Formats: sequence, C-alpha cells, structure tokens
Amino acid sequence: MEKTFNPSDIEQSLYQSWEEKGYFSPTGEGDSYSIAIPPPNVTGSLHMGHAFQQTIMDTLIRYQRMQGKNTLWQTGCDHAGIATQMVVERKIAAEEDKTRHDYGREAFIDKVWEWKAESGGTIGKQMRRLGNSIDWTRERFTMDEGMSEAVQEVFVRLFEDDLIYRGKRLVNWDPKFHTAISDLEVENKDKKGHMWHLRYPLADGAKTAEGKDYLVVATTRPETMLGDTGVAVNPNDERYKDLIGKHVLLPLVNRLIPIVGDDHADMEKGTGCVKITPAHDFNDNEVGKRHNLPLINILDINAAILPQAEVYDTKGEPSDAYDTALPEAFAGLDRFVARKAIVDQFENLGLLVEVKDHDLVAPYGDRSGVIIEPLLTDQWYVRVEKLAGPAVDAVKDGQIEFVPKQYENLYYSWMRDIQDWCISRQLWWGHRIPAWYDNQGKVYVGRTEAEVREKHNIEPLVPLRQDDDVLDTWFSSALWTFSTLGWPEQTDDLKTFHPTDVLVTGFDIIFFWVARMIMMTMHFNKDENGKPQVPFKKIYMTGLIRDDDGQKMSKSKGNVLDPLDMIDGISLEGLLEKRTGNMMQPKLAAKIAKATKKQFPDGIEAHGTDALRFTLTSLASTGRDINWDMKRLDGYRNFCNKLWNASRYVLMNTEEQDCGRSLSGKDGEMELSLADRWITGQFQQTIKTVHEAFENFRFDQASQALYEFTWNQFCDWYLELTKPVLFNGSEAQQRGTRHTLVNILEQLLRLMHPIMPYITETIWQRVVPLTDFAEQAGKGTDSIMIQSFPQFDAALCDQTAIDDLEWVKQFIVAIRNIRGEMDISPSKPLPVFLKNVDADDRRRLDENKPFLSALAKLDSIDVLASDDNGPASATAVIGAMTVMIPMAGNIDKDAELARLSKAVEKLTKDVERVRGKLSNENFVSKAPEAVINKEKEKLADAESTLAKMLEQKEQIAAM
Repeated sequence: MEKTFNPSDIEQSLYQSWEEKGYFSPTGEGDSYSIAIPPPNVTGSLHMGHAFQQTIMDTLIRYQRMQGKNTLWQTGCDHAGIATQMVVERKIAAEEDKTRHDYGREAFIDKVWEWKAESGGTIGKQMRRLGNSIDWTRERFTMDEGMSEAVQEVFVRLFEDDLIYRGKRLVNWDPKFHTAISDLEVENKDKKGHMWHLRYPLADGAKTAEGKDYLVVATTRPETMLGDTGVAVNPNDERYKDLIGKHVLLPLVNRLIPIVGDDHADMEKGTGCVKITPAHDFNDNEVGKRHNLPLINILDINAAILPQAEVYDTKGEPSDAYDTALPEAFAGLDRFVARKAIVDQFENLGLLVEVKDHDLVAPYGDRSGVIIEPLLTDQWYVRVEKLAGPAVDAVKDGQIEFVPKQYENLYYSWMRDIQDWCISRQLWWGHRIPAWYDNQGKVYVGRTEAEVREKHNIEPLVPLRQDDDVLDTWFSSALWTFSTLGWPEQTDDLKTFHPTDVLVTGFDIIFFWVARMIMMTMHFNKDENGKPQVPFKKIYMTGLIRDDDGQKMSKSKGNVLDPLDMIDGISLEGLLEKRTGNMMQPKLAAKIAKATKKQFPDGIEAHGTDALRFTLTSLASTGRDINWDMKRLDGYRNFCNKLWNASRYVLMNTEEQDCGRSLSGKDGEMELSLADRWITGQFQQTIKTVHEAFENFRFDQASQALYEFTWNQFCDWYLELTKPVLFNGSEAQQRGTRHTLVNILEQLLRLMHPIMPYITETIWQRVVPLTDFAEQAGKGTDSIMIQSFPQFDAALCDQTAIDDLEWVKQFIVAIRNIRGEMDISPSKPLPVFLKNVDADDRRRLDENKPFLSALAKLDSIDVLASDDNGPASATAVIGAMTVMIPMAGNIDKDAELARLSKAVEKLTKDVERVRGKLSNENFVSKAPEAVINKEKEKLADAESTLAKMLEQKEQIAAM
C-alpha cells in the first residue's frame, strides 16, 4: 500500500469498476429491499441536502445488499417545470435574442429536450462522486415515455372517478412567469413596508358608537381596495357590532358593500375594521365564503389593473352582483404604480387618515424573485378529502412509520386541514393536461384526442383544442415509487420492489410530496386482496443542514458549501468566484467575499468522499436542524488516515507471513494472547451496536461506534499490544496475533463499508487474501460490496479477557499519567511497587508482565507486603490496588506537593458535597434506595482516595 492515503487516486476508477461490473443492480436473490430516491431537479447540481440524504440512502442500500437482500436503489430526475423552462428561456435569450414565443410551443419544447440531452445529466455525474451505488440502468425521467403514460393514466382515472375538476380559485400567481405556483415555491421574506389607514364612509346615515359616519380600515395593499366586497368587524366589538348588516360606500368606485360580523376581525389589532377582498387575499377569501360575498378580480396576469373588473360568485361563476366598472385613471397601471395613485386620490379626497411604517412578510417567487399575487384563475384541482382518509389511516395503523415518530403529528396536522390541490400550471414544459375543448368551451378528458372523439362521438370536422396548461411537477412526483417500476403495467419489478422499504426525505416536504405520494399510491395500487398498497413502509425524516452559525445555506448569504469542493478541494479564488462571480450587488458581494476569506483563507482542502460521508452520518441524529462543522470533517479525514496507517502496520507484519492458515492449507498451531481475545470480544460488541444503529436509523450512533472501536481500541491499544508478541513472542503466539490482526481488520472493513466505501474496498483487496474469509467467500473477492456483512457472535465475547485487558489498560494508563504529572521521560525505565494486591490482581500481573513492562516502560514490578509502605511515591489507584512509582530521583518535590494540594482541595469539596446530600432529609426521604446507595458508594470511594492522597502528601513532605 502507498505510504499515504490519497482519495483522488482511487475513487473514480473504483466507482467505474463497480458500475461496469453491475454490482449496483438487483441480484434476483434474497428478500427484496428497495429505496426510491427523491428525484432531484434536472436543472440541479449536488448540494449539501442531497449529499446528506443520499449518503444515508447509500449506507442503507449497501448495508442491506451485504445482508444478502435483493436491493434496488431506484433513481431518476424530476423535469422541474418552471425551473427548466426558465433555464432554457434565458439560454435562447442570451444566445439568440429570442423568446419562447418566437419559437412557438413545439419548437421550444424541442429546445428544452436538446438542453436536457446536453446539460441535464450534471447532477447524475455528481451523485456518482458520492459513491452512490445506484442502479443507473433503470434511471427514469418524469417526462420520459413510460412516466408520461403513467401521469396521463392517473389524470384520466381521477377525472373519471370525479376526483379531478376545473374551477376558478385563488392561487399563488407569479406575475413574471404567468403561472400558478405551489406554496413550496413561495419564499416569505421580511420587508420594510407601510400600513395605510383609509376612511370608508358609512352609507344611509349610519353612525358608529362613537358617532362617526365612517369606518377606518388598515391595509398594506391599498390597490386591492378596488376589489373590496365587504368590511369585517368583530361581533363582540361594542364600537361596531350595531353596524353589522349595514353598508359602507367604497371610495373611488362608489360600490355599496356590507359590513359583516366575523372573528377574523381582531378587536385589539389595528382599527378593528378589516377590508375584505375575496379575489386577492387568501384569508379574505375564506371570510367571503362564510358571508357569501362576491369575488371581484381587478388584476390581469401581469398584476396590472384591469380596464373592467371580473365579478364572480363564491362558486367561481360569473355574477352580476356588482358593476364591473373601474376608474379609467388606473387601467393598465402596474399594481405598485396603482398603489401610489390610489393613495394620492384618497389623500385628495381627505380619506387618508395616516401612513405608518410597518414590518411585514412578503411572498416572493423563489425563482422569479417578484412578489407573488393571490389571483383568481381557472385551474385544475384534485379533490383530496376522499384520498386523505386512507392515507391518514395508513400511518395510524402502522403500515407507514415515521422516523423520528414525532413527525406523525406534523403529517396529521397537514392532513386535517387539507385543501383541494391545484395541479395546473401555465407553462409549456411539463405534462400537458389531457383535456380538450370544443368551440362552446365544453371540456372532454381522455388519453388522446382520438380517444376523446371516439368516446363522445365527436366528428372529425368538429374542432377540438387541447388545454394549454401543464400539470404541477409534484403531480408526476407523487407517482414516483410505482411509476418508475413500470405502472400502469403490472410488471415483475412492481411486484418485487413495491412497496419500497424506506423514503429518506426532508421534513419540509411532508405535505407537498410525502402525503401526496401516499394518497396517490394507495388509490391506484392494490394488493391481490384489493387492499390499498402504501408507497413505503418507513419514512426517515432528515434535518436541514445549516452553516456552522446555524444559518440556512443560501446563495444570497454566501454560505453555500458544495459537497464536491469538500471532496476535491478548492482554492480561495475558486470559492470566491462560486460565491460572488455572478452577483449583481457589489456591496453584498464584498461582504460575502470578506466572510469567505476569513473562514477559508486558504480555500478548502481536499478531504475525499469517505471523510465527507462519515461526517454526514455522524451528524444524522434525530434533531431537526444540523449545523455543519468543518472541524469535524477535518477530524474524519484524520480518521481515514489513521485507518490507512493502521492497515499498513497490519500488512507490514502479516504479508508473506504465516497468519494461521498457510497457502498449502495446513494450519499451524496458534496461541491467542489476552489482547487477541479482548479485541475479538470488543469487535463483536461493535458489530452488535452497528446493526442496532442501522436498524433504528441512528447513523450517528453507528459512526460513533465505528470511530470508537477503530481509533481507540484497535489502533491506539490493540496495535500497541501486538508489538511485544510480534517482536518477542513464540511462533504460536505470533501466528495467533497475526491471525487476529488480519481477520479483525478484514471484518472491520466490511463493517465500515456502507459508510466509507472507497477506503474500505482499497484496503480490503490487500488484506482479504491473508484471512479465513478468502476461503469462505462464495462470491469471490472481487469486491467488498458484494460480501456478507459481519454478524454478532456472542460465543466470541470472552468477558474474562475483556475485564483482564481493561485492567491492563488501566495499569498502563496509570503509569503514563504519573509520568506526565511528574514530568518523567516516556523512555525512562521505572521501578513500580504495588500494594493491596488481591488474587485477581496477582493473576493478571503474572499473566501480563511482558505487556506491562513493554508498554509502560518498566524495569521492575514488585508487590509490597501489607505492612510495607514502600518508598515515598507518586501513586495511582486501580480498584483497591495502589500503583506506586518512587519519587526519589524522579520528581520535583515542590511541584508534586502543589499538585497534590490542588487534588486534595478538589476531592475534599466533592466529599463535603456528597456528605451534604446524604445528610439532607429531603433528599434521603424522596430518592430511590438505589440512588442513595450509589451516593454512599461514591462517598466511600472519595474518602478512601482522599486518605491515600493525604498519606502520599505527608510522605513527599518528609522526603
């Protein structure tokens, strides 16, 4: 093996070899185990969230594959409707100075497919760098032919089941992209704004309780007053309750609108009077429904004022309840220009009471960057109430389990308040809605136009026009677990791998994706008994990775970390270019550059994939938010180096040596040392811990157990304990230790492989020929990833050996601590005296003198008689036994007295504290007996140690 571990030398070639040999594909043997990857956007590139979730998924897949399961990790990309259309529109604008309208719909779609072929596979290449053992031969795309067929089939069936309808509803409208968007695509930002207080005159001589002939409403969006159809007051508000049922005369449009009593009006907030604009505010829309208020749309698709308003009833049908006239002066004005003009007119009429500064939260389109407008539009909807019931029951009945369990409550709260799902988008890129209209506007739904004509007996000469809208991207994603396996055909893959076993995803899309997948899957997939089939059995919800200050990672904050930069490294210049290169705000760019230079003055060093993956799994706790820690990443790179160097030590002492089985098949006699038996038992406990951690989705505990065993037990202790045997032991002893070295290391590499695939594969290839496993491996030794995962064997846990070796470790640590405290050179041989030695201590001493002498650098070990206090010594206590190193000629008397004085002072305080607790009647009367006994033991131990320290202090003082 090379002297130093260099990940860049091995990773990409290893991955290519794994993929070419087909190791990622299902074997067709064993019980099935499958995961469907949350499909990343085709426009996307790998970010920390992807790296985190995909590392967890790959760890699970590799673990289950090594357990003998028939594993499938299904992958693919989402067509990302609005994001992809935006990318291609920008591309043709920059390169050709054209818009999509210059191309026309079909030609523009062709351009999108061209872009997809050239650039749409970026994230797939990056996912390979993470070591993801994905079956790439089955990669799917939500717009491919089979997926499109599934989407079309679902739409038609839902329509036939009366679960899809078309209606006029309020949606989040993006005035830049001219499309409805989902709540998930809305980014709420804090913003400095204003609150305008406007006077609305009361009609028919009505007066408030205070004798005023007007009401004052407060609004942050004065332009929407053109669409007001009511004013709400609280029914319990003494100022206004007598006005309920009366009217105000809406200024500027002279519209009589009713005063309604509704709890939406907060008596303690603002003026207590709320203007109601059902067509331009989601809360107002609900108030309007409760009081049967008409909806008046005043904005076009650009969020500019219409020349004539559109009036509808609460069902979205055209209504003549109000005149459609709007003031000519505002026609065609952008909403924000109209805002100023309307406020000016209120001021001119003496109806503007005041303007206050106001902090507000404004909704922005996450891609367009413009403020989203609630707008009344014709859209397609899914009736979800009927679908939600079985989806809730599936979680309640335990068919689907959330991990951590508390996320069930978030799921239930979403499902309790579920609203019909708007599934149409005003885009060109996406699954076009399979609905056709005749000249009278009648709608027909079918898989094709030909099917529609045949089903409804529509003559060929009768013109039909297909709906221009496409389906929400989440619609196709909701079918992901079964459509990727060949549905609507009942394929063998569908029978074998569905339902999938685990979904690994973020808590922020429980409703937008997880709930919809459950609803859709259960509606369209039934088992042989007709029982609805769930899409997955467990849902592992990951937290959100934030930066080391706990801030959300975003380009605007300049704190985004690219996982590949941590794998390969990046210069400061490269990092600055990534973070500020295309930034249009010089001040913000300068601020981000300054922070970047402070955090990464030399850029980011290469750490390799294994260190990144180990760091990510170590962070995978049950917490909701995870703060990234570069120091931890540095530490796990050191961990990889430690494993590499330890493996080199093992190989240098075992290659071309007799390791307990010769190539001729003759096994020589072996004698296992205490250290050999100890490390074997400790490794079995680690196997058990790792299994339990993986089964319970505690990847942090698995990585902690692997780290603890590898660094502290195997590397720091066991390798040191092998040296006396390898250098001075008998042939049988050396053979036993070499056998243990190579076999524990080989199994450890298999145990670590799901988390750290590259380094374990590389070392394993060198180690496995020396081991028993080489003869047992039925699948050959081409790759570690297709081997069996180590299984716990209680018979190999020698508790006596574990206890004895722990005693040896304590003995050696005690000597080393005394050396450190007394500033004695580590290489200086020391005499040691022992006092209060019992039978177990003596046995352990006799059996392990070579270990103790070699590793603690001792020239003699003498046991003192019970009445012999020995020379003045520095001491340590192991159980009842006292370890003594003579101080004469070894210590600085004054420094040692000062050290002991501090220790005595601290221990005295501890003794007093425990005595105080045990003398506290309140504590003794309430505490369990076990707790009291533990405190008594603690006091006895502390008093004993204190007495010995005081005795030692007297001895040193007398030197």
